[in-house]
Amino acid sequence: MKKAFDNKKYLTLQKQHIMERIDMFGGKLYLELGGKLFDDLHAARVLPGFEPDVKIKLLESMKDKAEIIMCISANDIEKNRIRADLGLSYDNEVLRLIDNFRKLGLYVSSIVITLFKGQSSAQKFANLLQNRGEKVYFHKYTKGYPNDIETIVSEEGYGANDYIETSRPLVVVTAPGPSSGKLATCLSQLYHEYKRGIDAGYAKFETFPVWNLPLKHPVNVAYEAATADIKDVNMIDPYHFNKYGKLAVNYNRDIEVFPVLKNILRKITGKDIYYSPTDMGVNMVGFAITDDKVACEASIHEIIRRYYNYACANKKGQTPYDTVDRVKLLLNELEISPTELEVIKSAKRVGKESNLPCIALQLEDDRILTGKTKNIISAAGAVILNALKTLANIDDHPLISDQILLPILKLKKDVLGSLSSQLSLDDVLIALAICANSNQEAADCLKMIPKLKGCEAHSTYILPTSDELTLKKLGIYLSSEPYFETNNLFN
Repeated sequence: MKKAFDNKKYLTLQKQHIMERIDMFGGKLYLELGGKLFDDLHAARVLPGFEPDVKIKLLESMKDKAEIIMCISANDIEKNRIRADLGLSYDNEVLRLIDNFRKLGLYVSSIVITLFKGQSSAQKFANLLQNRGEKVYFHKYTKGYPNDIETIVSEEGYGANDYIETSRPLVVVTAPGPSSGKLATCLSQLYHEYKRGIDAGYAKFETFPVWNLPLKHPVNVAYEAATADIKDVNMIDPYHFNKYGKLAVNYNRDIEVFPVLKNILRKITGKDIYYSPTDMGVNMVGFAITDDKVACEASIHEIIRRYYNYACANKKGQTPYDTVDRVKLLLNELEISPTELEVIKSAKRVGKESNLPCIALQLEDDRILTGKTKNIISAAGAVILNALKTLANIDDHPLISDQILLPILKLKKDVLGSLSSQLSLDDVLIALAICANSNQEAADCLKMIPKLKGCEAHSTYILPTSDELTLKKLGIYLSSEPYFETNNLFN
């Protein structure tokens, strides 16, 4: 795939910038880290060449200086909030993240449950962690926030929170998703540090929007599309322009809260630290973009995918239509049609001609293959088999015999109670792996699986969750038409 990003340059610049910010505050920095640390697939899609775990590599390079505080909102635990891209609840995502951090030798010092007001589910989660030897703190809603600065920066406000013991120069405060209380945790810690006579500072590290790209650059518009459900809007940072006479891009929530944040920081430290929301950031991603044209094209594809993803979520009752409408507006601003990608046109055309559910997949060399739901294999299974055979230069003939597939289907239906009459993509890949023991063509196809990463795919129907997740695990960029495969209410 064409690259648009230089990871090595990014790591060098980013580490240097964070170290400078630590020194700026006398050797102690609370870094609010937004976005995804592991599996930042949005960044990888809009900036081809961006490694999804590059921020983890950054922390690994600073592991002797860094520790991590995990935040999770008690409200998110209570509501069983789900991380959509992984299908994991926020509390389970916290456990996954902690395990992954520690496998890499990173130090997770504590977990903070924010906005706590006695929720039983949050208390149970804390008990689970404490029983495993973890340090857990509870932070309540900050009294007086956002307007009563005197109360906020007092023993009734931040002072009412427990002080979290930290021991390293860089304290990374992160969470499984937005609105988890990262900022409040950082500011509460600053209050306690200054109360103890310890110099410390605060900075924010978020990848998007990219502050030194134009407001309507497709990379930044793709961020708006990605956050249409929480109504983030990119804006020119007025505080930055007024202070420095330079244009910088930020987003509405940071700009709206900045006057409050500036006053809180002044009250805690006794001086003005930052003059704009952009000043607070340490993001250097814009300086590592190597091919603007490729980044623009990739971002346009991402906006289109977001449009279809939200349309499907709306169909399933998971998001209101105004979210879909918001992304459609962004497409109109860029003068882009949601059907302009060739892979989408192919899926629609073949689906209409065959009158069968269809998935089209575009390979790296731009060849487009299709798979249809028929006989005993789902469209997802059919298109992946077609793609693997094509990549392995194998003639178009059945690769897995019915003698293997039919017993699997019978087991699923008669024993496991499956209502589906087709085998899922998971089933097909497992069958392929079994065949590979005695069939060289099957073995050759298995070797082609890594080449599917980064391919575009479009489905004419809403896929079953299992097929959707497997396609994503293969690294395929998927979009779907907002139509159910059948009229059955229970899926």
